[in-house]
Amino acid sequence: MGYHSRTELNKKVFKIGAGAIYGVENNATTETDAITKNITPLGGFPHYGIVNYDYILIKGGVAGTRKRPVTLRKSIFPTTKSWMTEKCEIKFIDTASKIGHGRFQTQDEKDKVFKRVQA
Repeated sequence: MGYHSRTELNKKVFKIGAGAIYGVENNATTETDAITKNITPLGGFPHYGIVNYDYILIKGGVAGTRKRPVTLRKSIFPTTKSWMTEKCEIKFIDTASKIGHGRFQTQDEKDKVFKRVQA
């Protein structure tokens, strides 16, 4: 149950983004979004918190423990899967909270529905 290394093949990288610590305000906004938003959902990710540093969106899960370093490298074997070589365009990134009944992408949307006055 120690610090083991794990190897997985053929992970498709969708997006590499800059973190909030570098002053980036809209790191999850795509071309089809009507609003600007950050990659961190309202209240943060469950059991992780707020994403401050650079992030990577990949297809599938990553084996290992939370908040541990992940090493990525180019595969030495050529891929034979057609979905790996296709060009993809991200149209929407869901940043709604996964805690409770999260349906809001930003704090402004939540305030608008609950008619909160901003001071």
